[in-house]
Amino acid sequence: MITDWDDAYANSAHIAGGDRWPDAWVEPARRWREACGPRAVLDIPYGDAPRNRYDLFLPEGTPRGLVVFIHGGYWLALDKSYWSHLSRGPLARGFAVAMPSYTLCPESRIGGITREVGAAITAAAARIDGPIFITGHSAGGHLAARMVAASSPLPSKVAARVAHTVPISALADLRPLIRTEMNDTLRIDDGEAAAESPALLAPLSGARVTCWVGADERPEFRRQSALLANIWTGLGATTALVEEPGRHHFNVIDGLEDPDHPLTRTLLGE
Repeated sequence: MITDWDDAYANSAHIAGGDRWPDAWVEPARRWREACGPRAVLDIPYGDAPRNRYDLFLPEGTPRGLVVFIHGGYWLALDKSYWSHLSRGPLARGFAVAMPSYTLCPESRIGGITREVGAAITAAAARIDGPIFITGHSAGGHLAARMVAASSPLPSKVAARVAHTVPISALADLRPLIRTEMNDTLRIDDGEAAAESPALLAPLSGARVTCWVGADERPEFRRQSALLANIWTGLGATTALVEEPGRHHFNVIDGLEDPDHPLTRTLLGE
């Protein structure tokens, strides 16, 4: 029985040197943007709000399709600039990579963030032809799964292009977060949890979803990943669950830097 819900969703305190993140991502991301030069098209608007911008990283030659990476931070923090280097793996395999920012809580509610991310993917999809592969980390994993729920904000023509979704360390059921101190800012209530929790929603017809989580993560993140894979299998989606050995909540995304890492290859179905 969980009695301390804040501790259940705390990551840094349970990882040696965990206070290094998210700052540890800043410099690798900056260096990669610089290395990409004109193939990094930054701050493309997709809406009217100040954070309605996405970065688009382009491969050499015509893109084979579009990868979308959605950042985490409990819907409260961070932005697209922390993760640019994670485009490296998909880019090397010939895919364009879009990384959106979105309005944070409390200025937005989670439902509003869902709609913004849908708008960002729609805008990027208008620029890049071919299949779409969606991934995201932590709260971004929630948003990735939310894009392929039956109540997805994606237009039907865009949703039909989504070939595979890989929520990484996803928050699939928002109800436990109502009991945390951060909910003073998130303001999740029962109605929003019901409307925005992928595990409480049906998947889109034909959805293909791989829930990826570190084997060394907090039990709640492993439980939530297993929960989504289990429930959506029963609702007709093609799902899988991967617990990557030796990975915790912050380094579980590192595989996306490597074109030959199982995370990159799984995401792209290769």
